Amino acid sequence: MTCTDFLSQLTDYFDGQISAELLEEVRAHTASCSHCEVVLNTTRQTIEIYRDNDVYEISDEFRESLHVAIMKKCSKKRA
Repeated sequence: MTCTDFLSQLTDYFDGQISAELLEEVRAHTASCSHCEVVLNTTRQTIEIYRDNDVYEISDEFRESLHVAIMKKCSKKRA
């Protein structure tokens, strides 16, 4: 399994819509590919946060810092 194959199966993986054979391939791939393991874990954590509907308060300072960082990143992509 390649990283592209893994990413194309990610939604089905979380929906439980992949075969046992493909599930084993996903597990083997993430065991040997740290990048895809991070994607898998981050996606899992994101789903859990939204599923729990937890609200996290952040300071105005952090919110502004995050906004500036996002806008800076977006403006680099346009250039």
